[in-house]
Amino acid sequence: MANLDPIEYEQASSTVRAVYDDIMATRKTDWVNNFWKVLAHHPDNLQRLWNNIKQVMGNGALDPLTKELIYVAVSITNNCSYCIASHSASARAKGMSEEQFGELMAVIGLANETNRLAVGYGVPIDEAFLPK
Repeated sequence: MANLDPIEYEQASSTVRAVYDDIMATRKTDWVNNFWKVLAHHPDNLQRLWNNIKQVMGNGALDPLTKELIYVAVSITNNCSYCIASHSASARAKGMSEEQFGELMAVIGLANETNRLAVGYGVPIDEAFLPK
């Protein structure tokens, strides 16, 4: 259930349209997804987050597919259906195979299980794991 209706391009302010235009140009697409359209209710947040996404998800020490896989893993752990769908689609567009998706799901499930066990048991951190 949506808290706010998406703001379509035609109804958007010139400030929001500028962000939409940048999203479409950067992503080489002719549409803006609903995440951005809902954020458009708060143009300053829309602009800030879009700039952050471009910086963090752009080229860097991690390749774009790895970044998407991490995003999918965090989205699954946070139970964000929208983010799972959008970033899984993005990961597939960047080359993720179904075999990779299956392995990713296994790692996410394992990490969540072992994290909960470590937290529940209060396992002390080994000295060898501490930063030097």
